[in-house]
Amino acid sequence: MLQFTFFNQTYVKLMTKIAKNTVVSLDYTLTNDAGDVLDKSENGQFVYLHGSNNIIPGLEAALTDKTLNDEFKVSIEADDAYGQKDDSKKQVVGREMFEPGSPIEVGTQFHAQSPEGDMLVITVTDVAGDEITIDGNHPLAGERLHFDVKVTDIREASEEEVAHGHVHGPDGHHH
Repeated sequence: MLQFTFFNQTYVKLMTKIAKNTVVSLDYTLTNDAGDVLDKSENGQFVYLHGSNNIIPGLEAALTDKTLNDEFKVSIEADDAYGQKDDSKKQVVGREMFEPGSPIEVGTQFHAQSPEGDMLVITVTDVAGDEITIDGNHPLAGERLHFDVKVTDIREASEEEVAHGHVHGPDGHHH
């Protein structure tokens, strides 16, 4: 990390372009093809480490080489976002797979672990008596996504952030 000290204060060198191992802060609005707002982040609260697969590939590619205060709109096809819907990620399971007494209804989401150990968001898509249909696709799989973006900050990542593959807060990060 490039730093300098002035009157006992340490400053991080700001980067001029978004590139691998830069920490980027954004304001954005995410919409679907119908124009519905799906997500929004303001006041530079969305922060990620560029080049570490922390965001969808299409948006990361669109951000490469952007500079501070750049504003742009970009549409990302499903293949460069959350992928196409995969029917193999849908299955019918018995109600006994859920905690007794827990309300199970269409739209309920919960976390599960894949056989590879990855955390997944599972969505209930149908309830027919004791048969529950679940879908392991990302809720935005198969959708073209539209971003309206403003770059609000760019800085070089610390060695620790690069080693860990994600941004740390102002007081560091403890695993």
